[in-house]
Amino acid sequence: MTQIGENAPDFTLPRDGGGDVTLSALKPSKVVLYFYPRDDTPGCTTEAMEFTALIAEFEAAGAKVIGISKDTVAKHDKFVAKHGLGVILASDAEGDVCERYGVWVEKNMYGKVSMGIERASFLIDGEGRVAQVWRKVKAAGHAATVLEAVRAL
Repeated sequence: MTQIGENAPDFTLPRDGGGDVTLSALKPSKVVLYFYPRDDTPGCTTEAMEFTALIAEFEAAGAKVIGISKDTVAKHDKFVAKHGLGVILASDAEGDVCERYGVWVEKNMYGKVSMGIERASFLIDGEGRVAQVWRKVKAAGHAATVLEAVRAL
């Protein structure tokens, strides 16, 4: 499980719109990684739209925002087009990055146990170290909280 102060696990993942995104290539920018369960579900849509609404402010504060789920790039492209999203969406179809960040967890919903992505966010500083971690995130209002932390970094 990735902790504050550690080097953020590097990755290269395919992204919406084609091409790849590599975490280490974004230095010296700050990076917000937000992990979410699935495209086009209510909470995930709320979170993505709130990050999109604040994207200019994240960029002004020197930060890139990347959403990561196990959905395919094709699903990401549909999600972006449907909601006019302005954040990078990366596809971790194999779940390797989710595992390395410790967000692939056992979930229990209405007595049914299954594995899934825990909604979590990581703020990575310009040196590539984890500066802040939010786990078990509630989607509404989260982007504004993360923006405050980016500005304080």
